[in-house]
Amino acid sequence: MAFLYLCIFGLSVYVYSTQLNGPAAGLHQRLLPVEIKTVKAGMSEDELQKIVQDAKATGDVLSIAGMQHSQGGQTVYPNGIMIDMKPYNKILAVNEEEKTVTVQSGARWADIQEVINPYGLSLKVSQSQNIFTVGGSLSVNAHGLDIRNGGLTDTVSSMRLMNADGEILQLSPAENRELFYAVLGGYGLFGIILDVTLQLIDDELYETKTASMSYSDYPSYFKQQVQNEPDAKMHLARISIAPESFMEEMYTITYKSAPDQTPFPEFQKLKTENLVAVPKFFLGLSRINDAGKDSFWKAQTTYTQQIDGNFVSRNNVMRSDSEFMEYDNSRKTEILQEYFVPVDQFEQYIPALATVLEANPEFNLLNVTIRYVGQNDDAVLSYAKEDMFSLVLLVNQGTDTKSVQKTQDVVREMIDVTLAHGGSYYLPYFGYPTKAQMQEAYPRTEQFFELKDRFDPDHRFMNLFYEEYRP
Repeated sequence: MAFLYLCIFGLSVYVYSTQLNGPAAGLHQRLLPVEIKTVKAGMSEDELQKIVQDAKATGDVLSIAGMQHSQGGQTVYPNGIMIDMKPYNKILAVNEEEKTVTVQSGARWADIQEVINPYGLSLKVSQSQNIFTVGGSLSVNAHGLDIRNGGLTDTVSSMRLMNADGEILQLSPAENRELFYAVLGGYGLFGIILDVTLQLIDDELYETKTASMSYSDYPSYFKQQVQNEPDAKMHLARISIAPESFMEEMYTITYKSAPDQTPFPEFQKLKTENLVAVPKFFLGLSRINDAGKDSFWKAQTTYTQQIDGNFVSRNNVMRSDSEFMEYDNSRKTEILQEYFVPVDQFEQYIPALATVLEANPEFNLLNVTIRYVGQNDDAVLSYAKEDMFSLVLLVNQGTDTKSVQKTQDVVREMIDVTLAHGGSYYLPYFGYPTKAQMQEAYPRTEQFFELKDRFDPDHRFMNLFYEEYRP
């Protein structure tokens, strides 16, 4: 039996394994220690099927893991068997004519980009970082920077699922539709996503456009200069957490189709992350004190001014990773929160959120990134009931009991404010929200758990998220 610790460092949840009778030092530093039975991996469909059928015979519980970046226990279950999907990672086919790619679910977005880039093709939608597995992204119903192609679930033509009996089902918007939209955003509770066919789009050359403004001007700017500009294809923004301009100043980055595509071949080669040391340094300063936060914001805004007018390929916009945010501290950790608020509520929402944060100065907020998420309510656990702005908050917190409790109190208060403005929150993160908050943010919560009971009556696939939020 192995003893696994889920450790939240930066954006990541890493699993460290020791023998059960080995040293347990550091247990108090982990937010979510979980004792599991073993980890198994399958490189083929037959191997995965054997894992599932053996578990059925022995009565073992299965959880499914990709890169394990979900922070709320979605990949583990006490005394369960964790299925590591990373080795199941082949790119099976690229259909250049139909602009599709079929991949095994353990493939990372970066792997897909490497294969499709020579065809002049690009993903329609993927997460902002390309380090995640396809199956993991689909299981959390992820979204990204693209503002024209809907959500990630809109780009899935079909997929195959292995259920709790080891049977393989074909899922699509037209076939087994109900299960299809439960699995997308289903957190691995309905079975193993085997392979997926994704819709692609042409890669192209973008010109980077940046702007600075007050938060109150942002909604109108977005509607006029981004949403209503056909050439604007990708977009993000950040709002200041520096004391001098706290939750007031913003900058935006928009990627527009370049009027002249002739230079595109010069920019088509896929980049590697090479600007790690500088942002890592300034982010480290922001963890320490207010002066560090001011320095980080000034560095961010200066960089934004420098990239205005730069050219970049679509694939390279989607090439970012999170190496500079990796963080290791024996007494602290970092969590993410993500809140969705209707576009028309943004101007009223920001001051309300700022009021909560200003009342809790010990809450160490490091960064707030804003993206646009168009209405997409097909998935049972959909967070985008209408057109939304997404706010991703990076928070530094202590791991002692008092610090965890304080973070929980502030998070619940922020979620209450979000709900009061017609918003919702993202589910993959640490289980601070209450069951009542989940039910208000996700009106189809009861339906989700009913579908779980129907499609997996023996509860073969389980995780801590289910344990925390089931009725």
